Amino acid sequence: MILAATAVLGIVYFAKPVLVTLLFSVLLGFILEPLVGFLEHRRVPRAYGALLAMLLLLGLLYAASYFFYVRVENFASELPKYSGEIKKEVLKFREKAEKLSQTRQQIIPDKKQEQNSVTVKNDNTNWLGIAASTRSVTEGMLAISFIPFLSYFMLTWQAHLRGTAVKLFAPENRTAAYVTMSRISQMLRSFIVGNLVIGLIMGVISTVAFAFLHIPFFYFIGLISGYLSLVPYLGVLIAMVPPMAAGIGVLGLKGYVMVAVTVLGAHLVSLNVLYPKMLGKRLQLNPLVVTVSLLCWGFIWGALGLILAIPVTAALKIVCDHVEGWQPIGELMGEGGEEK
Repeated sequence: MILAATAVLGIVYFAKPVLVTLLFSVLLGFILEPLVGFLEHRRVPRAYGALLAMLLLLGLLYAASYFFYVRVENFASELPKYSGEIKKEVLKFREKAEKLSQTRQQIIPDKKQEQNSVTVKNDNTNWLGIAASTRSVTEGMLAISFIPFLSYFMLTWQAHLRGTAVKLFAPENRTAAYVTMSRISQMLRSFIVGNLVIGLIMGVISTVAFAFLHIPFFYFIGLISGYLSLVPYLGVLIAMVPPMAAGIGVLGLKGYVMVAVTVLGAHLVSLNVLYPKMLGKRLQLNPLVVTVSLLCWGFIWGALGLILAIPVTAALKIVCDHVEGWQPIGELMGEGGEEK
């Protein structure tokens, strides 16, 4: 078992581009499945329904990206108006830093530098690092280009894939396999819809608060901050960056404190109220397992692992719950006192 687990972890680590692309394609497929199913009930062939849903999604993404691009461009054009305020804040910070440095020198004088010391400037360009970063960007763009096609084929061949996947198991285990795949599908669908709704609620709360603070472009900064807050652990800090950056020259110290309180409060509400109500019954993972999964998948897959950690771990728990001999592992991962 140890050797098998080590081999699986090795495959997961070295096959990161392929597995991450497949998992995001699966999530996208579950997002579009309700629309494809609705069109299928309206006697639209599934292939055409999947194509229509994919084109609609790409159109919405293009419209959203254009909208945000225009807003960012307008925001960038407004920044010079706040250049004076930014310079004042920088000068205040420099004055405080100089005073602190002078105080330190009075207590601990600096050692005199050697008079004949020569400073050598290193102009070597790290071409290896540039090549590595270019390769990473190219691989990322290539993986992203595969996601729409994979999601389309998954939507088109969903019934065939599920039927043939069940036949891979022994006859006595096919019912359990079918139930397991159905529960994983329900969990993923609930996870996606729940996160979209929670992000929207947090975005509305943030938008109202930022409008009260007179932050420029609050209607689009609030939505961005609300959805950024969904990122596990780092979301609170990342969600504070857009409103604080947009509030330069407008917010004072009290305003920045209000922004931090708003983002932190919305995050705590979502974590303690919205998540348990909308996702708790579907995921059924205890907080320790969630934390460990974020640590492990974040180490293996980086930032993308933080996004995929919870659904992947919840799917593994469902598998353990339905595989004979693995139920104790599922109970260990689940919440105490849950119904069987």
